[in-house]
Amino acid sequence: MTAQKFQRQTICKDFPYKLAHKQGQKSLDKRAPILYSNTMRKLPLLFLLFWLVACAPAPAIKPAAVVDLTDRQPLPTPALRETPLRVAVAAVISPKGTVESYAELLQYLGEKTGRPIELVQRRIYMEVNNLIEQGEVDLAFVCTSAYIVGVDDFGMDLLTAPQVNGETIYRSYLIVPVDSQARDMADLQNKVFAFTDPISLTGRAYPTSLVQQLGATPEEFFSRIFFTYSHDEAIYAVANGLADGAGVDSLIYYYALARDPSLGERLKVIHQSPPFGIPPVVVNPELRPQTKAELQAILLEMHTDPAGQQALAAIGVDKFVTIEDSVYEPVRALMGEFFFGPNP
Repeated sequence: MTAQKFQRQTICKDFPYKLAHKQGQKSLDKRAPILYSNTMRKLPLLFLLFWLVACAPAPAIKPAAVVDLTDRQPLPTPALRETPLRVAVAAVISPKGTVESYAELLQYLGEKTGRPIELVQRRIYMEVNNLIEQGEVDLAFVCTSAYIVGVDDFGMDLLTAPQVNGETIYRSYLIVPVDSQARDMADLQNKVFAFTDPISLTGRAYPTSLVQQLGATPEEFFSRIFFTYSHDEAIYAVANGLADGAGVDSLIYYYALARDPSLGERLKVIHQSPPFGIPPVVVNPELRPQTKAELQAILLEMHTDPAGQQALAAIGVDKFVTIEDSVYEPVRALMGEFFFGPNP
């Protein structure tokens, strides 16, 4: 053996010991020569495996789907949900009475417009006005005084008005129990009085004007006042002895008597106001002109349709007619002249 070959073998055998010694280990790992020898034997196998992987053919790639832009098919049209027609009815009569009376009218509107109907009710007139102003209702049946306030506040738009017994007027009736000794408002001093709505023309504004003509306010004049928030409830409050008097809508008074004839035996009218313009049908001023025209046409033509006649009869109306804003000037004068006091 030559000195050079002996030197190479010595280096290979001593390599692990020298490495461990160099790293400062105190005891040498006697397995190191064996691990080194096994690793050297596996190198040819590792090289062969690498060569086989590197030279293997690349996997086949599937072609992407082909899109033919010339083959155009229309997409199916999604079913559109009809937007409800939102109709508000001011609390001239109680909510239950409103639903019963206006059911046929609302059904008629739904059939003619082809839209579902959503009836919206609120406790007081001003809440309905707010809904109209905010565009949350499309059509509304309001009190005359609520219309005056709405025009001043946001330009409430007049659509039509009902005609009853050939007229477009109504009055405020001062009613008392049939056995009452009262003959006018002066006789009701120190009595209990029922108002309807805080801004009602016939149920608060006009009765208040009568009291102010006597030099007093309602709070001073009556022993107690309370609000019923509908005319039919005020009528029954007097009939049942809960109030000594009330001011009510003349149209609702006769409507209530027709539904309950016994009221005629328990009540009497001791005063009537001058005629006022009848409560109108209104819309928001921002309502689409096409929608406004459609609703107006339906209402104006109802009386020519048998189904429409039946719906009108249910609310005691002959037909709907066009009406001018000037009809309501006397109401503006009355409401501007008197102070109605704080709202409840």
